Amino acid sequence: MPPARDLAALPKAHLHLHLEGAMRPDTLDDFAHSAGVPAPEVRRYDSFAEFNQRYRAASGLVRTVADLRRVVREVIEDAAADGAVWVEPHFYPPRYAGKVSEPLGTREEVLELVLDEAASTSERTGTGCGIMISALRDHNPAESVSLARLAARYADAGVVAFGLAADESLYPPEPFAEAFRIARDAGLISAPHAGELAGPASVRGALDNLGAQRICHGVRAVEEPALVARLAEDGVVLDVCPSSNVSLQVVPALEEHPLAELLAAGVRCTLSGDDPLLFGSGVLGEFELARTALGLDDTQLAAIARTSLEASGADTTRKTAALAGVDTWLAPREC
Repeated sequence: MPPARDLAALPKAHLHLHLEGAMRPDTLDDFAHSAGVPAPEVRRYDSFAEFNQRYRAASGLVRTVADLRRVVREVIEDAAADGAVWVEPHFYPPRYAGKVSEPLGTREEVLELVLDEAASTSERTGTGCGIMISALRDHNPAESVSLARLAARYADAGVVAFGLAADESLYPPEPFAEAFRIARDAGLISAPHAGELAGPASVRGALDNLGAQRICHGVRAVEEPALVARLAEDGVVLDVCPSSNVSLQVVPALEEHPLAELLAAGVRCTLSGDDPLLFGSGVLGEFELARTALGLDDTQLAAIARTSLEASGADTTRKTAALAGVDTWLAPREC
C-alpha cells in the first residue's frame, strides 16, 4: 500500500477561525509579559461562559498596533503551514477602537490596519485572507447594524463575510435580521453561529432570519432529520469544529461527533479549528482527527476541502487553482 496522503498538501480553506483565538501560545505569553500580568489559562474551562471569559482575557492582551499586526500575520502564516490556501478570520473591530494602551483609532482605522497586514502577509506567504466581521449576540442589535454597514463599505477591500458570535442559547437570531440583510445586499457571505449551544431551532432561525449560507458549527441539526434534509437540499455549508465541540461538551466524545452522519446525509461541511489557542487544534489538526478518530477516507476529506474552497470568499482564480490541486492530491497513486 502507498503511504497515506499528506493532509498538509491538501489545498483547503480555513473558514471558522476567530482571530484572537488563533494566536500562538508563545505570542500570548509575550503579550502578557509586556503587560506585566500572568498569561490567562486557556486550556481549562468547564462551561462556555468560562471559555468566553478566557477568550476575552486573551484578547485584552492585544494592546498595540504592533500586537494586532502580529496576530494577523501569524494567523495567516499558521494557515499556510497547515496547507490552507485561504483563511477567513472572524474579527470584531470595536474590541480595539480606542480601548487599548496604544490608541488604534476608529473602527475603520482598526479594520484598515488588519486588512493591510492581511494583504501584505498574504502576498508573502501565498495564502489569501478575507476578513469576516462578526457581531456579538450579547451586545445591542443596533451595533450589529452599524457593523454590517462597516462591513459593506469594505466589501471590495478584503471583507468577505458577516458573522454572529456569542452564546446562542441566550440570544436568538431574530434581532439581527436587519444587519444580515445589509451584509447580504453588499454581497457578503452570511455565516452566523448556530446549532452549537442551542439545538435545531437555532439553525432554523439562522436560515429563516439571517439568510445563512454558511453556519458556524450547526452540528446539532442532527437532532431533527427534516432540518438535516433541508440543509442538504439547500446546499447550506456547516463550518464544523470537532475539537471545539468536544471541549465545550457539545458532543460527549470525538468518536461520537456527527460529522460523518451529516456528510452521509448530503450536508456540505468544512473543517476548522475555531480557536486553536483554546482548543489546541488548527485546520490541519482537524483534518487529521477526521481521518484517525472519525474514520473519514481521503475521498471524503478531499470533498470537505473542496467545499471549503467553494464556500469561501476567495477569488475565482484562487479557487480554480486550488480545486485543481485537490484533484491532483486525490489522483490514484502507484503502490
